[in-house]
Amino acid sequence: MTVRVEVEPSLYMWALERSRLDPDELAPRFPKLRDWIAGDWIPTLKQIEQFAQATGTAVGYFFLPEPPDEKIPIPDLRTIGDKGVIRPSGNLLDTIYQCQQRQDWYREYARSAGLQELDWIGSLSTATPPAEAAPKITGALSFSVERRGANWTEAFTNLRDHAEQIGVLVMVSGVVGSNNYRKLDYREFRGFALADTLAPLVFVNGSDTRAAQIFTLAHELAHIWLGESALSDADLGIRTTDRVEAWCNRVAAEMLVPMHRILSDFDPNAELVAELQRLARKFKSSTLVVLRRIHEAGYLSWDEYRRSYVDEYERATGSSGSSGGKFYNTLPIRVSRSFARVVVTSTLEGSTSYTDAFQILGFKKTSTFCELADRLGVA
Repeated sequence: MTVRVEVEPSLYMWALERSRLDPDELAPRFPKLRDWIAGDWIPTLKQIEQFAQATGTAVGYFFLPEPPDEKIPIPDLRTIGDKGVIRPSGNLLDTIYQCQQRQDWYREYARSAGLQELDWIGSLSTATPPAEAAPKITGALSFSVERRGANWTEAFTNLRDHAEQIGVLVMVSGVVGSNNYRKLDYREFRGFALADTLAPLVFVNGSDTRAAQIFTLAHELAHIWLGESALSDADLGIRTTDRVEAWCNRVAAEMLVPMHRILSDFDPNAELVAELQRLARKFKSSTLVVLRRIHEAGYLSWDEYRRSYVDEYERATGSSGSSGGKFYNTLPIRVSRSFARVVVTSTLEGSTSYTDAFQILGFKKTSTFCELADRLGVA
């Protein structure tokens, strides 16, 4: 017997909006979708289950009388198109929930292991001048200009690794969990910080350009030093009106390209694009960060900066974000190498069940766990 389910039509549009999918994209799989939306056709239960899976929506939502009002569980400090984003995507929400779950697990582990709280979290405030805050952070992270590596890729790796060494869980991914079909959109968010004195966590959207990710990481680390959780877009092309975001932007920029170095190293008579590239190589940073610092140093007006920013952004986006790679190389980066190592160790010691470890790390096979343990040097 075929079971059909009457669904409130607005729920279809809500699911499509939160999945960021267009009805035409799903037309081959659901040829009567527009009839469902119009109320002219009642789908089967099986079709609703398939539609829920395709849109990354829990099937139970389709039995509600109206779309739920989903709230982002951390402060939303984004400014996209000069307006805060009203409805988050399912991919964004699921990523935050997953990171919160990992943070909860790690916090309990830290307590049981007797780890000390990190007293530097919350040690800065927005009253701290960025020129004072940035050296404190880079000093703790051993991230002076001279110690960053040969290029911005090495600089990002060094910044990430040093953050983990002092206790921050750094997760970088362009997809939800390990699902390569659920890609994150950097235009929706670039990163977020979950502040905690035992389990501070930073997530960087790996779908963004690689050069841009280093600014996002520095920005989110500034949030951690403030002791404040936040969802960010870390966008250098706007004038944010939020006090905290503006402070984190300035601190991140000062961390990557110190103002006193711009004032001494920038040649205002040189061709701008060539100068951006030269200084980006020098500081192992993004040309967009360098451009912003040149504006803040007084060499470019806001209008001149915005025009140059648009042009430079077009060039910068030619450098793609994380392009994947071998699973065992990307997994520790997606979930934090420190986090993966602790979960694997706890599981092998019998403190965590294999079922829980598989769920929290995002895979299903014992062979995958064993291979990961071997590569992490834990087995």
